[in-house]
Amino acid sequence: MGRARVRQLTFVFADSPQGGKGATPADESAGKAYLLHTARGTKARSLAAGAAEGRLLERVASPPNLATALLNVARNKGAPGVDGQSVQEVVRHARRLLPALRRALLEGSYRPGDVRRVWIPKPGGGQRGLGIPNVVDRWVQQAALQVLEPLFEPTFHPSSHGFRRARGAHTAIAEAKEHVEAGRGWVVDIDLSKFFDRVNHQRLLGRMAGRVDDQRVLKLVGRMLKAKVVLPNGTRVATEEGTPQGGPLSPLLSNIVLDELDWEMERRGLAFVRYADDAKVYVRSERAGHRVMANVRRFIEGRLRLVVNEQKSAVTTPEHSHFLGLCLVPGSHGVEVHLSDRTVQRINARIRELTPCNWGLPVSACMERLNRYLSGWTAYFRLCTKEGAKSFQRFDAHIRRRIRAIIVRQRKRPRYLYRHLRSRGVNAGAAARTAFRSRGPWKKSNLPGMTRGYPNAWFHGRLVSTWTRWKELNRPAPASGQMALFAL
Repeated sequence: MGRARVRQLTFVFADSPQGGKGATPADESAGKAYLLHTARGTKARSLAAGAAEGRLLERVASPPNLATALLNVARNKGAPGVDGQSVQEVVRHARRLLPALRRALLEGSYRPGDVRRVWIPKPGGGQRGLGIPNVVDRWVQQAALQVLEPLFEPTFHPSSHGFRRARGAHTAIAEAKEHVEAGRGWVVDIDLSKFFDRVNHQRLLGRMAGRVDDQRVLKLVGRMLKAKVVLPNGTRVATEEGTPQGGPLSPLLSNIVLDELDWEMERRGLAFVRYADDAKVYVRSERAGHRVMANVRRFIEGRLRLVVNEQKSAVTTPEHSHFLGLCLVPGSHGVEVHLSDRTVQRINARIRELTPCNWGLPVSACMERLNRYLSGWTAYFRLCTKEGAKSFQRFDAHIRRRIRAIIVRQRKRPRYLYRHLRSRGVNAGAAARTAFRSRGPWKKSNLPGMTRGYPNAWFHGRLVSTWTRWKELNRPAPASGQMALFAL
């Protein structure tokens, strides 16, 4: 294993071929141009030939597939692994690395490097371990993914929505909403404890062998699974179980493992939705929910050799079930999609972080940070229905008030705030009652002097409004007869 590690590091870090002492460093744009040319060149012909011969590894290691894989890795960016090699450096030397990597894969001499372990905080508390493979290893994983995914994707259950093309949070919530609308008013929340760290390698490779007839590819995946992990303190740990969460291949492997659970629930006639390791089963009574929970737990722990997280698994109602940051609230006019209580707590905490009371930079810089966060946040939570999105107006009002409080605090003294409000067109009485009131910045931020000096209209164009953005994203499409008018 040590010799293989040295071989890979030499393979990656070599700046130039032997005898290239005075060579000019490769250009990243030239590397991308080479990859684009290789990916478009003989892709269809080489893949068709590989499929006809039934040689899966040849398809993985084909130049067009490897070129496409590195372009995808470069598009996803990402941090360097333990070898310190960046994505840009690998792309820069793609013309030399690609043939060498292809040769190593076909000869069977390629060995994955160690995986760098980092810890990221979980929203609900605690930490989640994330593995960062070397860029070359991510390159190989992506190449394997592009060949293996078409083999397994058609076999996955329709109610599995995580890490799949044309599926995601939108389709998962839509299906869950259908189950609740059908009268299934109880939810069995099933959450797997440390799923990515507990996947049994032998069972996973056994499941893959049913569709992968090339043993060389299975051995390649097995080596990736067994790659050692380097902890933040430098300790190298052997990997006996689990999948490397953080690599391109990890989502596919997780779906292969849990696909067995999906079809077992299908066999039992259960209405369920699964997104990664978070599964929801919808039943019509609490008693049925407890029965389903016991049966599914028995299957998961006995057959799949995984562990159910008792703290996050429960039998509850849809409005109390946190699923992808949302909850389903049955009402007189149908099922509404609302933000879950956990999501509301998270955004309030994030808003406080982005708008600290002691902000020392210009307010415009604070709003720029807010805009980046709010734009992405609203793009995801546009899944909320109109009733559920009404809470967005409260977020907007709260953010505006925190910005006003920052402005108050930055004026430091009452007389400075008074002069500032007067310069903003506030009459002397309102400015004085706000500036000289014996209250702190938070109280003053909502007094008439501040709301007149900085009305809601002042924030338009400067700060993203989650409510306005939600209405834009959920604007109904024009009728078919009107489409021609918009095309003019």
